[in-house]
Amino acid sequence: MHTKNKNSNINGLNEVNRKYWITSVLKKIPNNYRILDAGAGEQQYKKFCNHLNYVSQDFAQYIPSEMENGFQMQEWNYGELDIICDITSIPEPDQSFDAILCTEVFEHISNPIDAIREFGRLIRKDGFLIITAPFCSMTHFAPYHFYSGFNIFFYEKHLAENGFEIIDKSTNGTYFEFIKQEINRIDLIAEKYTNKKSSFLEKKAMGVVNRMLNKFSLNDKGSNELLNFGFHILAKKK
Repeated sequence: MHTKNKNSNINGLNEVNRKYWITSVLKKIPNNYRILDAGAGEQQYKKFCNHLNYVSQDFAQYIPSEMENGFQMQEWNYGELDIICDITSIPEPDQSFDAILCTEVFEHISNPIDAIREFGRLIRKDGFLIITAPFCSMTHFAPYHFYSGFNIFFYEKHLAENGFEIIDKSTNGTYFEFIKQEINRIDLIAEKYTNKKSSFLEKKAMGVVNRMLNKFSLNDKGSNELLNFGFHILAKKK
């Protein structure tokens, strides 16, 4: 049984934070740099790359109607991709890109370390690598969901080993914001998997818990080291 993702406010803070960070970084990439959007999907960030030489890549095999597991998109349209291939073997010359963007893709790659190695081959010296991925995620885009998420230590280890220096590592959300996201998802999950809905009193109780989580989040002093939406990584090729 699957749940269609309608891009509702359930993931609002998570998505808003991520989009703000990515677009801010893209604006700082120098004009005319050649950028690869690796695992571009529906190419949602292409419009923010008008000052760049944008190249899209994806394996183009996700068809949501074919699977009944976890969260699936209602519709999916890759559009006109520049390169269709496996992300770990991209048919471009060594050091042929000034930057690579790879957002919310790593959990869908069976060998993400091989993707980092390929990015290291493709990016020129002093070029940029922009990565976002969940710290913790439920099943989505099945059957192409291989990891629930990535801790900061994953990036620190494997980027360094493949010739990258991390120059910005931002955390998206806190423990309390993550828990709030999941509480607000309960009705959607319950209705789909139990055919039940929360009662009036249960909704009121969830409201109380949400207010409590807001209070804790406002006073947060580092809970993101335990749990968060995901890390935002900007690295430079050495």
